[in-house]
Amino acid sequence: MSNPLIRVEHLKQYFPAGGYGKKKRYIQAVDDVSFTVDRGETLGLVGESGCGKTTTGRSILRLYEPTGGRFEYDGQVVFDVEKKIFAPMLPYRKKMQIVFQDPYASLDPRMTVGEIVGEAIDTHKLATSKEDRFNKIIEMLQRVGLNSEHANRYPHEFSGGQRQRVGIARALAVHPEFIVCDEPISALDVSIQAQIINMFEDLQQKLGLTYLFIAHDLSAVKHISRRIGVMYLGRMVELAPSFELINKPLHPYTKSLISAIPIADPKVARNTTRIVLEGDVPSPMNPPSGCRFRTRCAYATEKCAEEKPLWQEVASGHFVACHNYENCQ
Repeated sequence: MSNPLIRVEHLKQYFPAGGYGKKKRYIQAVDDVSFTVDRGETLGLVGESGCGKTTTGRSILRLYEPTGGRFEYDGQVVFDVEKKIFAPMLPYRKKMQIVFQDPYASLDPRMTVGEIVGEAIDTHKLATSKEDRFNKIIEMLQRVGLNSEHANRYPHEFSGGQRQRVGIARALAVHPEFIVCDEPISALDVSIQAQIINMFEDLQQKLGLTYLFIAHDLSAVKHISRRIGVMYLGRMVELAPSFELINKPLHPYTKSLISAIPIADPKVARNTTRIVLEGDVPSPMNPPSGCRFRTRCAYATEKCAEEKPLWQEVASGHFVACHNYENCQ
């Protein structure tokens, strides 16, 4: 990974939460997150609701202006907060797109599907004529399994799965290289989820796309991702190749997530121990000192409360942030 398409370094995203002066309080939604994504790769990002997955995706696209950190796209600095470098985003909007989680809220109900998909084509002036614009819209709809008849319909006339296909067509309309998939299947029926994941994989093969695939369903993420990152309370706790993370997890939190994946074979399921975490997720406004997972960890020591664990590579491509990962086996 000497020349990745995406490079995120020490990303921070704090949101104001009241107070003033020295007593001003912040929600630490993302705190010191670093990762890379190779061209043509899918990096999965998993964790509990509220752990900062979606905020990470939106911050690197600057839908939220980041509080700290640095982001490079194909070797070019998009933003570096410490050096106060913020590149104009319009050229990068063509290269980087997002598919939102909720297909009901992310589409304008007053616009037809053709207008929704065509809006980005107009913004970036990608069509040479009205006929060319129409042809591009139909091409995008067909690419996601819809047809020309759907172009004149409104979002309320579609099912959830069809609406998500419209959202994907809108993202593809500008021919991006990188797409943030922000929990694109969580609002869909299970039978539709498989169709959407398969479509993402087909599009990646045909168009050479790079994905940051955000989800809380580890069983879905392991199917589509080459590598998986695990987040907890705003921080990355483990990152490894998909197969290795599922079969040789090192962080106690990762082990708990994996133990919750349903197993189809009843004999195997009976011999599998479910690791249930005690307590609730702490507030991101006042996170625990040291390791943020320590309040729910069975292996926590005094060192976990005093020192933030280092983000270290313990095997080839396998990173973990834990003081006691060797004793958690």
